[in-house]
Amino acid sequence: MNEHNPYHAPAAQIADSMPQERLTIEPAGRWRRFFNLLIDYACFSLLAMLVLVPYATWLVVQGGEAALDVLEEPNFLRDYGVGIGAMLLYYIPLEGFFGFTVGKLITGTRVVNEEGGKPRWGQIVGRTFARFIPFEAFSVLFSNGKDRRGWHDSLPKTYVVRKR
Repeated sequence: MNEHNPYHAPAAQIADSMPQERLTIEPAGRWRRFFNLLIDYACFSLLAMLVLVPYATWLVVQGGEAALDVLEEPNFLRDYGVGIGAMLLYYIPLEGFFGFTVGKLITGTRVVNEEGGKPRWGQIVGRTFARFIPFEAFSVLFSNGKDRRGWHDSLPKTYVVRKR
């Protein structure tokens, strides 16, 4: 009975519609990582200013001289919150969607998981929150071995590798 059964499950294999690019895990060196840090710091500081200046302008227009006085007073929690917000808005979307930040794009590096593929969103969020650990930025400079992994790499099990 070789009749065609329209209700029979298909027997064809389904291939991945988008093959995932796997990068060789060739860790980026200390200097590339350092330049990533400098460039990314400048970029998320610029992002913080682009968000903060219109907000401060709106506050001054609404509140007048009293609002200006409040903004001129030092406020550790407000300033720290703006910095954290800027880092979250900068790192999570860029590394999550593209696998790189502006600094990594310029230096020819990418973020990958341990297999060399695109990291999961949980890994990206973990990387970003690990950056808030005190003295974490120095963990890359003083890391041992050829991997040059900082805490924000080793904790979520990611690597920053050379793309070019």
